[in-house]
Amino acid sequence: MPQVNVSSRRRRIVTYSGHVQGVGFRYTARTVAAGFEVVGTIRNLPDGRVELVIEGDRAELEAFCLALRDAGLAGFIRDEAVSWADATNEFRGFEVVR
Repeated sequence: MPQVNVSSRRRRIVTYSGHVQGVGFRYTARTVAAGFEVVGTIRNLPDGRVELVIEGDRAELEAFCLALRDAGLAGFIRDEAVSWADATNEFRGFEVVR
């Protein structure tokens, strides 16, 4: 099994706004995540936004976020706020949080 350089792992937090709840956003993200080496969560926020917290290699995280838009969600997104942090390695997979 290849060694993973833990220091190259990053956390990307994205908060999406627009018409992002009630359109299958979270479940589409879970489907798209299956094709990437990412772990994390996605959840609806009380104010109508959706929060995505993912960890992995930076290039993989960026590719995943582009694929998410390309999966038919771009038209629902008005804005996205992105922040980066060090990975905490707390996730075991990718899950939808209710």
